[in-house]
Amino acid sequence: MSIATLDKLMTADEFYDFMQQPQNRDRACELQRGEIIDVGVPKKPHGLICANIARFLGNWAASRNLGYVCTNDSGFITERDPDTVRGVDVAYYDDAATYDEVAESSPKYTSSPPVIAVEVMSPDDRINRMLGKVGEYLAAGVQQVWVVDPESRDVTVNRLGQPIPVTLAGDAILEGGETLPGFQLPLAEIFRLPTQTKSTST
Repeated sequence: MSIATLDKLMTADEFYDFMQQPQNRDRACELQRGEIIDVGVPKKPHGLICANIARFLGNWAASRNLGYVCTNDSGFITERDPDTVRGVDVAYYDDAATYDEVAESSPKYTSSPPVIAVEVMSPDDRINRMLGKVGEYLAAGVQQVWVVDPESRDVTVNRLGQPIPVTLAGDAILEGGETLPGFQLPLAEIFRLPTQTKSTST
């Protein structure tokens, strides 16, 4: 829902400056077509799932010496005029080779689309809202969007240029395909703690 009444629609740069103000730094917000919306602070299971996925993506990137992973709802501009800024739960990029390149190319929010965008649904997420966000990501050039549902413990894979998404569950393995050659993530690993018996899938 909107948390601010504005005389005019806010740009992505103005939204960035707004979020840097001391009184706003602890807020969890996005910019949706020029209007600020409160998206809420995620709970612990949400963070655990994001961390597990980021670990697998990061290990794959390190093994290939290719790309990098961003977490913590890093801002990504999906639309312009009016501007929309989304906080992606986990994102894999391949547009830079050094930290300095990342920092210099993204002084505020980036308009460079990630290769992979991961969204973890919260209990209060509405399916229509999530579908809208997936559509934004794909329209902005994201190659794959993975939507994780913690309640049903499945992952819906949306691919650019393929209108029908694929939902994986149970013992399925999430594969990167041509986008991430050789990447494999058993779904059980997304919800597993180190103290649990490790999945036998590879």
